[in-house]
Amino acid sequence: MIIEFFPQLMTVGVIAIFMAISPGADFVMITRNSIFYNRKSGLFSAVGVSVAIWLHVAYSIAGLAVIISSSVLLFSIIKYCGAAYLIYMGYKTFRANTSLDIEPSQGSMSGWAALRIGFITNALNPKTTVFFLSIFTQVVEPGTPVLIQVLFGAIISLAHLIWFSGVAIFLTQPRLLSAFKRSKNTIEKIVGGVLVAFGVKVAFHSN
Repeated sequence: MIIEFFPQLMTVGVIAIFMAISPGADFVMITRNSIFYNRKSGLFSAVGVSVAIWLHVAYSIAGLAVIISSSVLLFSIIKYCGAAYLIYMGYKTFRANTSLDIEPSQGSMSGWAALRIGFITNALNPKTTVFFLSIFTQVVEPGTPVLIQVLFGAIISLAHLIWFSGVAIFLTQPRLLSAFKRSKNTIEKIVGGVLVAFGVKVAFHSN
């Protein structure tokens, strides 16, 4: 059965890779948690993003993707909640007084908090919602088995986990952290401003 759907699986895999590596709110949030706290926070946030993918998979398999795609109100609610969260996190980062700790054990963010931030950021990300609307309304056909749809989700989730874990590991190299620490205040303002900008863009982007 899997061989029969191999072309679709490959298509989803390629799209998932480009989806994960394209700049967006998830990337900025992983960057924020990695360099302002520690590698552990970045990795837990990556897991949160990966877990959130399954929320999109669940409503897509349940058929809610069609409802969301046809309901301006429902999609708008998701969009504005996501925008508000990004603006809130951006404001907190802009006004933050965090410490850039080279030693992973010195971070002040718990693993659960980092995972939660990654999860919420992706769950309320309209970009991800639109991506799943495309996948499950165009690639998935009425006769596509649930197992294959779950495999689609697994591929997308794994792609995000691998990419963002790699981002967290790369950004927390000691030499990079030393450079970040010297420009701590500037980086906080830039990251905070970018998150707010993403939030504003999401809020005013046309459906």
